[in-house]
Amino acid sequence: MVSSPAYDAPADPSAAPTTRHTATIVAGCLAVCLAQIGLVLPAAINGVIQRSVQASGAELTWISDAFLVPAAVLALTFGVLGDLYGRKKLLVGGAMLAAVGYAVSATSHSAAQLITGQALSGIGAAALFPASLAVITASSPTPAARARALASWTTALSLGAFIAPLLSGTIVEHASFRWAFAATGLLALVAAAAAWLLTGESSAPEGRSLDWPGQITIALSLLALLYGIIQGPSDAWSSAPVVLSFATAAALLGAFIWAESRSASPMLRLELFRIPAFAASAAMAVIGMFGFLGGAYDLSIRLGVIQHKSPLEAAVPFLVIQGITPFIWPLLVRLLHRVGPGPMLVAGFAALAAAQLWLREVPIHETGLVPLLGPLVLNGVGFGLVVAAITAAAVNVVPPSLTGMASATTSLVRDLGQTLGPALVGAVALGMATNKLTDSLAGAGLTPAEHGTAAAILDAGGPIALHTAELGPLSAKLAPLTQRALTDGYNNGLVLTAIACVVAAAIAAVFLGIRTGGDSVSEKTEAPVTEPEGIRA
Repeated sequence: MVSSPAYDAPADPSAAPTTRHTATIVAGCLAVCLAQIGLVLPAAINGVIQRSVQASGAELTWISDAFLVPAAVLALTFGVLGDLYGRKKLLVGGAMLAAVGYAVSATSHSAAQLITGQALSGIGAAALFPASLAVITASSPTPAARARALASWTTALSLGAFIAPLLSGTIVEHASFRWAFAATGLLALVAAAAAWLLTGESSAPEGRSLDWPGQITIALSLLALLYGIIQGPSDAWSSAPVVLSFATAAALLGAFIWAESRSASPMLRLELFRIPAFAASAAMAVIGMFGFLGGAYDLSIRLGVIQHKSPLEAAVPFLVIQGITPFIWPLLVRLLHRVGPGPMLVAGFAALAAAQLWLREVPIHETGLVPLLGPLVLNGVGFGLVVAAITAAAVNVVPPSLTGMASATTSLVRDLGQTLGPALVGAVALGMATNKLTDSLAGAGLTPAEHGTAAAILDAGGPIALHTAELGPLSAKLAPLTQRALTDGYNNGLVLTAIACVVAAAIAAVFLGIRTGGDSVSEKTEAPVTEPEGIRA
């Protein structure tokens, strides 16, 4: 087994880091690219996944959120673990765990196994995001080298978001969806090998400690909340498990706040929220990123499940959205210095809201790319404006000594908002579609046997299961009903996400201002200008 020397004490500080630094950048960029691919991978193939494993609407939501939840709630803790015990170990271990998760997904024949695989991969990604950034910055010998390394990390993160739909769409166009996960698993093994061979060990344990009470309570609280939201439409909002899940989520959130207020090293500094502008920025991050990712999830259901587009056709709209941000990134950085985060966030969230309402107006029978180009481009521009400014907006309103914690906290609450996107959109859309189908079936002219079959499928699997069920001649009778119900349901989901983006824009306007010039980024936020974690959506 090949071992790598630690970077902490190079023999010649002026020359030795060059080769090691370059190698570390390669390994770190490969790792974060892998993590981002996993985050976006299901978007283009949700329809194929649903039909292949006969997933219900709730299960389809869990397939996405099973990856998002650990990636959101565990990243800060893994960052501390890397500082305490070594970033290289975390990088190798995270990539290997991701590979195991993708192996589980690649061999899945049920929604439950696929959800399990996604959860394992999500835990691995939660380690890769902070570890990849930490090994790169720790190996940078000068501020200039660090800036170049951060730019490379940003590019790799954005590249992963661009590659993911292309990778999954191209593979699943010609093979089972399982091969998309298998290919990503092979990439995870390559990332683990690169991390082992190319990076040196580094750590920074001084003053760092784990906040287990905070980590456990926030993770369980979010899981309980998501369970209630996702299962509500199928299990009934008044059912005991759903009501209990919401009560548990509230109790655990209270326990999290209590634990953080008494922790010597909290994962979330509650005193930051006593600063009104920061509290507003955090609320804006949660609400706004829910709006963006909820809209993206809505689009994936429209393309893959309702319209039955091929995986490659479903991938193209996401390539348009993801491709715009890196293309205009230099302009966005200049705008951030010139006009500040406030105007950019107002414009960005307003553009996202307009794009989602525009998409809602595109008729469901329009299956070509051209009718979608307008809302897709507007969505991409809005997303670029938001991710370029959202972290700088938070750190700009806190004392310089708290900018690091403010940046990490913004990352956490932003990611929490993203996990709510698929859950809330799915709950609204599926609940409304179920109610509409229940009424429509009664007046559809079906025989008693046909009505009984359709009602049983609707009750067991929800409207998506009924829409994709192969029932021979009965499917032809049901297709217009299920398509209209799902279209109306997910169109209402877009109204919800657009409202969220409008609220986020209003918060930005009130608390950050829409004036240009005076609110531009100051010296204390110079690092967050190029800090690219916002692109993680």
